[in-house]
Amino acid sequence: MKQSKVLIAVTGGIGSGKSSALAAIADMGYPVFSADRISRSLYRYMDFLLATGGASRRRTETADRYAEVLPAMLARFPECFSGGKRDRKKLAQIVFSDAEALADLNAIMHPAIMHRLFELMRRAGGRFLFAEIPLLFEGGYEKYFDEVIVILRREESRIAATVARDGCSAEEAMARMKNQFDYEKNLPSGHTVIYNDGDLSSLNRQVTDAVAALVQKYSD
Repeated sequence: MKQSKVLIAVTGGIGSGKSSALAAIADMGYPVFSADRISRSLYRYMDFLLATGGASRRRTETADRYAEVLPAMLARFPECFSGGKRDRKKLAQIVFSDAEALADLNAIMHPAIMHRLFELMRRAGGRFLFAEIPLLFEGGYEKYFDEVIVILRREESRIAATVARDGCSAEEAMARMKNQFDYEKNLPSGHTVIYNDGDLSSLNRQVTDAVAALVQKYSD
């Protein structure tokens, strides 16, 4: 009898260590997927469409969904596009200082991102599949996963990690955090929680233990 796939989401706030946790899972040999990577590919596709005047390289369902995002972005954030180019910094400044603008951006981008994510997971081999999804609870996508691993971290550590990674100021990092889901206050019960308050080796050990427990749960 063929066993069904077990879909496991990895989430947490900005700077919490989601990507490091996903890397540890990949090192264990499990298939991993990232909404952030798909988001970057979507932005690159938009840049391609802008540079070519909207000519799509191929006609697939994913390409068509990606192509639909650009008109919506141009309509909602026209000040972020000029001369056939996207102004990344201006877009970031707008959405991370305005909760409504951020919600609009997510509403435009996230359906296409999640469609591609689930498409990739559907095609993948292996029984246990892991996906890093920053906006899991905000988008209501947790219901599509069998398990959720939440990475929590102290605020000051998250700020420092975000500043180091993105080259932004501490104030900008805090503004991004302010507009995100508050995992400490609003996290539903029943999920696997990892506290990333030590070094990388400590995080890796916790991830290894958590994954082993989840695999055992579905192997009994």
